Amino acid sequence: MVDADQTFVIVGGGLAGARAAETLRAEGFSGRVILIGDERDHPYERPPLSKGYLTGKAERESVFVHEPAWYARSDIELHLGQPVTAVDRSRKTVTLGDGTTIQYDKLLLATGAEPRRLEIPGTELAGVHHLRRLAHADRLQGVLAALGRDNGHLVIAGAGWIGLEVAAAARGYGAEVTVVEPAPTPLHQVVGPELGQVFTDLHARHGVRFHFGARLTGITGQDGMVLAARTDDGEEHPAHAVLAAVGAAPRTALAESAGLALVDREHGGGIAVDASLRTSDPDVYAAGDVAAALHPLFRTRLRVEHWANALNGGPAAARAMLGREVSYDRVPYFFSDQYDLGLEYSGWAPPGSYDQVVLRGDVARREFIAFWLKDRRVLAGMNANVWDVTDTVQALIRSGEPVDPEALADPGTPLDTVLPRA
Repeated sequence: MVDADQTFVIVGGGLAGARAAETLRAEGFSGRVILIGDERDHPYERPPLSKGYLTGKAERESVFVHEPAWYARSDIELHLGQPVTAVDRSRKTVTLGDGTTIQYDKLLLATGAEPRRLEIPGTELAGVHHLRRLAHADRLQGVLAALGRDNGHLVIAGAGWIGLEVAAAARGYGAEVTVVEPAPTPLHQVVGPELGQVFTDLHARHGVRFHFGARLTGITGQDGMVLAARTDDGEEHPAHAVLAAVGAAPRTALAESAGLALVDREHGGGIAVDASLRTSDPDVYAAGDVAAALHPLFRTRLRVEHWANALNGGPAAARAMLGREVSYDRVPYFFSDQYDLGLEYSGWAPPGSYDQVVLRGDVARREFIAFWLKDRRVLAGMNANVWDVTDTVQALIRSGEPVDPEALADPGTPLDTVLPRA
């Protein structure tokens, strides 16, 4: 029997929200748990949308966090396909799109992020796509398959993780692919120029064409369909479809209208939360892509748009809502699959933060680990087709101690022996 004395409301039907609801029940909370999502689908995980599900290697049902019946069994009240239009912090209520008002004792905002738009002529054409939601992936999967059958062309704006993963998926279907990227290499803001060439070579070997140092300025079409994409250097690329993969923006409108503290866009944006994921209102929390948390390890505010942050941040916020002591200090982590390359990245090393990149292994064969160092301290590590090293890489990052770069680079030196000894 559900104890209705307390009501915890979760706004956001993604992984962070679903895992928070799961944790509340697992940790013994017996009050009402209400999970509200503006999509009609049950909560799902996003990585398959640009990986296994998009490529056709995974079934649609595999993306869901829980089977639909789990929510009723766990006494989780679901409101799907319902946007929250307002949060009244003085009355402690949320209002849904249909006018329903729900009272809360604690509120978790897990509203995620939304794809940034191309602000150029032609984006209204039917062949222009984004990839953020399951409905996007449903549609794009069919588009890629059709392009492959008809020798069609896909132009991708942006050589970030989504752009590269969709490029790999599209080539798997046989589509022609051109990637337009203003930076000189793919993933320039993540892996820097030192590793960007690895991804250029990988995709070029599979037939992807890159157009670096350029941006899309317009998309032309006829009868609502895409025909070509133009760039700011005067080039025109044939296209039957265009994917905008130019990043994502945190969905902060609800928090802003409620008067919660936010982070400026130039500092990453998002809802400002402390290490326990509490906002400027002690009864309101935020987790996942939308939360910009004070990170105890890196001693700065971070907003992380990756699966692991939703997976772990939702439960951390749930425990904090229950009054537990929480210090959310997870090392940022994500993974990517492109063709025969699988990789994992741990840490945080934005441009300008490091002074050395150390490589261990065979970069040419794409079997290596890269480390980003500052004053000989490991800030981040990326293992490419090298497995079962994530814990050690993260331990190196957590230690904060200087390491020997030569030992770090030497495959003959066991990685765990590079860790500083107490």
